[in-house]
Amino acid sequence: MARHIALVPAAGIGARLGTAIPKQYLPVAGRSLLWHAVAGLLAHPTVERVAVVLHPQDARFEQQPWGEMRARIAALTCGGAARAESVRNGLVALRGEVTDQDWVLVHDAARPCLTAAMLQCLFETLDSDAVGGLLAVPVADTLKRGDRDGRIVRTEPREGLWRAQTPQMFRYGLLMRALESADLAAVTDEASAVEALGLSPRLVQGSERNLKVTYPEDLALAELILASL
Repeated sequence: MARHIALVPAAGIGARLGTAIPKQYLPVAGRSLLWHAVAGLLAHPTVERVAVVLHPQDARFEQQPWGEMRARIAALTCGGAARAESVRNGLVALRGEVTDQDWVLVHDAARPCLTAAMLQCLFETLDSDAVGGLLAVPVADTLKRGDRDGRIVRTEPREGLWRAQTPQMFRYGLLMRALESADLAAVTDEASAVEALGLSPRLVQGSERNLKVTYPEDLALAELILASL
């Protein structure tokens, strides 16, 4: 029976937030973003363990109050310069411990509001899928394409457009093959690497609550969401 292993790339510096510490360690609701992301994954019993890919000089991971969760967390100090490189390095580190048919759920360290219900929806939709897929939400806003002067060039149709979220869930062997053959500098998420193989990942309805913290104001919103869960 296929296992479910989560992988969280957490080697970045969060430059867009402009903070003194890496984004994944910023506090929200009394814990770091990374702590909440990992706890959200481990809240579902189907997730066997979480592999966190860290910067080789990371000094903050072991300072987190993991408690009993720590036994189900693997710290991999093989982070790369970009997200895709960290994911690829993490997969390489797991080689020998997983089979090609095991599922890997790649989740953003800056998505602290994942719930067991979201994961359950992902599992029910994808466990028999030949490709895999990801949580995503349909685009609701009107989309404008702008020029370099900040002027509207045209309005883009939003029909059929989705905003990708995480976790993104693929078989280990497929995801490893996709990332090994990809230009890692150009890969924006795991699904795009799989798409480059000529495959079509499945879109699974996610939630607006599965927020990715990118800008300072997102921290306050994440705190509100966590308080409501």
